[in-house]
Amino acid sequence: MVEMVTRPYASAFEAYATANPDVLCLSADLTSSCEIDGFRDRHPEQFISLGMAEQNMMSFAGGLGLAGYRPFLHSFGVFLYRRPYDQLIASVAYPRRKVRLMGFLPGITTPGGMTHQSIEDISVMRSIPNMTILETGDATEVESICEAADSIDGPVYCRVLRGSVPRLFDTPIKVGQMRELALGDDILVITSGIATEEALRARAALQSSGVSIRHLHINTIKPFGEEALLDHIGSVRKGVVVLENHVTEGGVGSLVAEIMADNGVGKKLVRLGLRDTYAHGGSRAYLMAYYGLDAAALVGGIEKLLGHSTGITEDQLTSTRIDAVHSAVKAEAL
Repeated sequence: MVEMVTRPYASAFEAYATANPDVLCLSADLTSSCEIDGFRDRHPEQFISLGMAEQNMMSFAGGLGLAGYRPFLHSFGVFLYRRPYDQLIASVAYPRRKVRLMGFLPGITTPGGMTHQSIEDISVMRSIPNMTILETGDATEVESICEAADSIDGPVYCRVLRGSVPRLFDTPIKVGQMRELALGDDILVITSGIATEEALRARAALQSSGVSIRHLHINTIKPFGEEALLDHIGSVRKGVVVLENHVTEGGVGSLVAEIMADNGVGKKLVRLGLRDTYAHGGSRAYLMAYYGLDAAALVGGIEKLLGHSTGITEDQLTSTRIDAVHSAVKAEAL
């Protein structure tokens, strides 16, 4: 039984910020939605509300960084790069300010539709010089994301999970180190964020069907240690499958493709993610199934790479947990 942790970011950020008085908490009118309302109430001297004005918040954060503070910006991921892109470049990325961008609702973790779903954030942030990208995949990584982000000498963008988050790992994020979750020798499966939980759902069935899986969980997307990845690719016979909560262009799948191409690796690669589409509203489980981001889609991707059916049915996959999306939870989910 997977342990579910409620609002792990709230307690983790409060503990980290109170131990580091140079850390400032910035909000752009999504305070409770980013789990920092308790921090605001208990530590107003470290909290600044900039209102619904993300461009101003980004420039303001650049000034705070110049003054020696380490501002943590809290908003939905889409509002940390779509609206304030020019300010992000000029005030934060170009001068390499120690600004920590805590982006909530990564990909399709919200029923809010296109306006709230940051489905292309990795591709955008990967293209920005000086930017580090981290992504959380479970409660332990959420609990350690503040320390990991604040260890970066420069700006960092984090994809942060919120609400009720499963605990999959025992150890905190180590920047630059991928997690080796299985070391099979047929197919390398690479996942990040919530896609890792889906891969874990599929692994037992794949093993039972005779497919030996090597599974990597990625939490540091940029900079990326390609030597370790190349070693893992070289250790499997059939090829690589990437599953991610992002569009297939510019995300982790593209990163893997680039590394393989740059190093002349001739193995097959299957990239699973949103394919040139925006997602509509719905529960996370529904959206992941509809857009081919869940455990069943991963099995299908592996079958495509193998060139034959594994015979695995939906009933053989570990059951998914059901997230509430209605009543009191519905407004918060937006």
